[in-house]
Amino acid sequence: MTAQLNEDIEFIRLPDVKKLTGVSTSRIYDMASKGLFPKQVKLGPRAVAWIKAEIIQWNRDQVAASRGPQASASTASK
Repeated sequence: MTAQLNEDIEFIRLPDVKKLTGVSTSRIYDMASKGLFPKQVKLGPRAVAWIKAEIIQWNRDQVAASRGPQASASTASK
């Protein structure tokens, strides 16, 4: 769940993470603490953000997992 560091990194804040995923704040932090969601990046003493590419990849992983192995095989061949 890490973005390529040689690419431009776009940070997004919690409201955008929630919009992209449809997941609540408490669930985001709960899943992140269990290693099931990308960890936030500390930007300052009271500011955190997430790497947009990691959130998008997490979304893709959720779709693939919900559709089973056949979905992964069909998207890989495209």
